[in-house]
Amino acid sequence: MLKKLKSEIELLGRHLEVLRVVAANQPIGIMKLAEVLDLPYHRVRYSLRVLEGMGYIRASPAGATVTERAREDLTGLDSEIDGMIALLEGMRNNPSSKI
Repeated sequence: MLKKLKSEIELLGRHLEVLRVVAANQPIGIMKLAEVLDLPYHRVRYSLRVLEGMGYIRASPAGATVTERAREDLTGLDSEIDGMIALLEGMRNNPSSKI
């Protein structure tokens, strides 16, 4: 059950890492992103496509840039992650959840 969830979290982590590097180095192209992140080109391209579909980045001739939506969501990201961690911790420590 948790194997799929772990895989999704790892993929989300990669997307967030790509988004953070774009925000810090914009505009930035796929080849430079792949080099900075030490990831294969096809994985970076996939993350960029997902992020663009979600409205977090936009493509330009000079490279990817972040949108205002991305800036806003990145600002509150740490507190959102803390909330998810607390939720998971509650699941682990909840005696009624034990089978």
